[in-house]
Amino acid sequence: MATVAWKQLLVNALESNSHLKHSTFFQLATVGTNGTPSNRTVVFRGFQDNTDNIQINTDSRNRKIEELKRCPSAEICWYFTDSWEQFRIYGNIDIIDGANPDPLKLQQREKSWFANSLRSRSQYLGPNPGLPRLIEQAQPEESLDPSTGPVDAFCLLILEPDQVDYLNLKSNQRLTFKSVVSAATEKSWIVEMVNP
Repeated sequence: MATVAWKQLLVNALESNSHLKHSTFFQLATVGTNGTPSNRTVVFRGFQDNTDNIQINTDSRNRKIEELKRCPSAEICWYFTDSWEQFRIYGNIDIIDGANPDPLKLQQREKSWFANSLRSRSQYLGPNPGLPRLIEQAQPEESLDPSTGPVDAFCLLILEPDQVDYLNLKSNQRLTFKSVVSAATEKSWIVEMVNP
């Protein structure tokens, strides 16, 4: 039961808060290149097929990529305002960019690319994120062929959860889930009820 219990809690929270557009946004914290915390809001892009791994799209030119290359450990914090539920999910992030040598991962990247709207995909054609804007005038519109695969700047991040801290403020319940890997390298979860 503990194998899917936290994921089912998360799916239920997503469904019960689906009328709120912000319910698909969560905070992603990484370790900055200078060793300090680095945090930003990202969009939930679903679970990786048949897993509890969380998908996030990002620009490969963004500083979080350099941070994750140095330290792949990350934590997300997700708060659902209607159901008063918080999920803190810790794990390691796999970076899947166009240079990834694994053909299956490149297929995942392409699938994630086409799952987004054309407007969302067009964001990856703009100038490098975080650099000073050199020209005050509007950037020229670059057109994107809807049938074209991912552009170089598009990157898929896969967070593989190792620990989940679930807090329900309505019921005053808190559960922690920790993954364990057996000798046969099969992953399972241990759940513990803790004080809120």
